[in-house]
Amino acid sequence: MTPYLLTAALSYLSGSIPFGYLLVRLFRGEDIRRSGSGNIGATNVSRKSPALGMATLVLDALKGFVPVAMALSVGRRWVDPPYVLAATAAFFAILGHTSPVWLKFRGGKGVATGLGSWVGLAPKGVLVMVIVFVVMVAVFRYISLGSITAAAIFPAAARLLHDYHDTPPVLGFMAASSLLIIVKHHPNIRRLLARTENKFRQAHK
Repeated sequence: MTPYLLTAALSYLSGSIPFGYLLVRLFRGEDIRRSGSGNIGATNVSRKSPALGMATLVLDALKGFVPVAMALSVGRRWVDPPYVLAATAAFFAILGHTSPVWLKFRGGKGVATGLGSWVGLAPKGVLVMVIVFVVMVAVFRYISLGSITAAAIFPAAARLLHDYHDTPPVLGFMAASSLLIIVKHHPNIRRLLARTENKFRQAHK
């Protein structure tokens, strides 16, 4: 098995750990997929329990961060520089979260895992994402709009800031990750267009 296939497989398995589902099942005895939006991510979990939502956020970010950090560190034994290997890890960790094999490929939207995956490889681009997310949510009060906009701007920000290690395949994986996250938000996009999406304050009542 090539380093890239091994990295992709292990990163996918890491990303597919459904922490939101497991935490709610363990501490509340409930299936988070039957509550709120039915999503296993931190936003929906926080509607059930803010503490569990925060735990989900951290754990979902870590399951993306760890494979990328390992690819950057250990990957130098296989390929040098290991940036494409790390970008492979980032994308497949996100894919694992959005389509986990354990839950019949019905997962979350990949925002937290995306942040965790790319922060070690493209910190400046991720910082721009976070700023855009915060500004959009503060102005428009839609978490989904903030997530979609931040994901959309990430590849361009990384390109303009030269935060992709001047490696086109890395930029390609960034674009693929952003597209995956945006596609997973398609129900939110429909609700935003129909003006039926819940605003931030409404989601936390």
